[in-house]
Amino acid sequence: MKLWESPLRSVRSASVVAWAVAVLVFLNSLQNGWAFDDLHILLENPGIQSLESLPEALGEPYWPGEFGAGLGLWRPAVTGFYGLAWEVWGDVPVGYHAVSILLHGGVTVLVVLLLGALLPVPGAFLAGLLFAVHPLHVEAVANVVGMAELFSAFFFLLACLLILGDGGRPGLPRFALVLILYALAVLSKESAITLPGVVLLLDSSREELTPAGLARYLRRRWPLYAGMILVAGLLLTARFEVLGSVARPFAPLGAHLLEEVPRIWTVTATWPHLFRLLFFPMDLVVDYGPAVIPLALGWNATNLLGVALVLATLLFALLAWRRGPLDSSRLSPRTVGWGVVWFGITLSPTSNLFFLSGILLSERTLYLPTVGFVAAAAWLLLRFHDERPRGALALMALVLALLAGRSWTRTPTWKDNLEVFNTLINEHPESGRSQWILGDVYLQAGRTPEALRAYRAAVGIIGAHYTVLLEVGRRLLDEGYDGAGELLLTFAWTDWPRYTTAPGLLAALYDRQGRFLEAETAARAVLAEDSTRSVLQHVLARALAAQGRLDEAREARLAAIRHGEGAHWEQWGWLAELELRRGDTVQALRAMDSARARGGSVSRTLQIDSFFIGLGLGRGPVPPPETARDSQNPRPKG
Repeated sequence: MKLWESPLRSVRSASVVAWAVAVLVFLNSLQNGWAFDDLHILLENPGIQSLESLPEALGEPYWPGEFGAGLGLWRPAVTGFYGLAWEVWGDVPVGYHAVSILLHGGVTVLVVLLLGALLPVPGAFLAGLLFAVHPLHVEAVANVVGMAELFSAFFFLLACLLILGDGGRPGLPRFALVLILYALAVLSKESAITLPGVVLLLDSSREELTPAGLARYLRRRWPLYAGMILVAGLLLTARFEVLGSVARPFAPLGAHLLEEVPRIWTVTATWPHLFRLLFFPMDLVVDYGPAVIPLALGWNATNLLGVALVLATLLFALLAWRRGPLDSSRLSPRTVGWGVVWFGITLSPTSNLFFLSGILLSERTLYLPTVGFVAAAAWLLLRFHDERPRGALALMALVLALLAGRSWTRTPTWKDNLEVFNTLINEHPESGRSQWILGDVYLQAGRTPEALRAYRAAVGIIGAHYTVLLEVGRRLLDEGYDGAGELLLTFAWTDWPRYTTAPGLLAALYDRQGRFLEAETAARAVLAEDSTRSVLQHVLARALAAQGRLDEAREARLAAIRHGEGAHWEQWGWLAELELRRGDTVQALRAMDSARARGGSVSRTLQIDSFFIGLGLGRGPVPPPETARDSQNPRPKG
């Protein structure tokens, strides 16, 4: 039986089978927990963990914390889902993974339906199967935060499907729905901003858009393009309000050299890796940082090979494009050109060609672009089928089996941080992040010399990046290596003065060491950016009191109480102590009353009263309720 006579005679039945394959291949990700960015964006993000704080979180950067705006990500559609999902599943990961699997199945269905409008059913079906099982999709499906890719692709492809079916003149409901889907796609992942370019690709793939016919085409399509431009403008304006900029290009971790030298040398060096991952995705990497992909300072064999591969692909795509429009009734060579252009358009925001995107290469960012790859790959396999039917069927079965098997075995890599980092260290110890993690492991094991060597190697590979200096410095402080930790945190504060975590950690260190003048300086640096940091107000109050600047210390103590520390009786006790030192016994007694009001239990009240007896306030511990006498003693004087 020829493939063209397959029982899968309709694109709908093909999409159902492809959905089932997509779900089954990734079903083992239900055993995964939280890994990598999951911890920062969900587990350590209080903004999404209650419905009360969720509305505010929607107007905040996608990444919580002080680095959020600097990373240039705002994805309220995904953030909103996380908040709603947290109400249902809390910190139990299986529900999130189930949604990811179903989303991947849904995207696979849309891939089949979309390509089914452009290719014969066998081509759309084969492309859908390739998309369903490709190992490049493991990171997006098996890691919870990969939902950003899945949601964005789902909305993006659904919009494309609606556009293909509108006959060039969409009615108002369809037109509005396309714009809503476009907005949701961009609010899930920024690279979906490329939809207008894909619309032109979809339209030009089925008809010849000659220069003479372009004006007629634009007269027909201008409402859709105008609507998408308006939506994009509104979203970019909202991004500016949230992030402080429309776009914030930044170099990948450890690749700041790309801000100073022509980055085209390194960008083209990533292209051979890209081809390998698409055609032979056996060696997958958690982190494609420097050393895994070395920074290039000139032309070399690797980046010249990348240029040659891309030029050959573009030439092949151009020749294929000229062979006639796509048609669901026949297999057109233009499929290859269509797939190459789709891949290029959807990958462009993260390609580093136009601006630095924060990554050299990442498997998850290839999720939507691989729609173009699988379309072209399906055409190549079906052409081979026309020449050698039996050999082609065997090859297709082998390819699908190998890809599915690799996806199945790769999925457990994302089980948790331990598994992710063990895999990275075992497979790519040359990675800067691997050396960083090894340093943490050695330090926890008490192997300080090895830890320091690993940390030095990490800094040598990644560079003196703020995140590295901060996290290594924090870890050293936690393990009691104050001198080394202080050195790294001081470097971080000096080089990145606008970030406040490093001076905050230093303020606590100086306070603990009794270096109160330095503690004051570090605390004030933090409070200049955010005066509501109650812990730093506490440190500042201690530092000022130690220097005898009692009035300033009192103001800092009151600020600590006002900004969240007021529930702790100790704050009121320290305020009472300050008031006594200032000679204001009345205010000291009032602070004592506030402290005692926060006692609660008998043991806590005894502790509080003992504290105030030490200050010279109070008459002694309050007896337990069963022995207490009803007395009307006057308030003691200090």
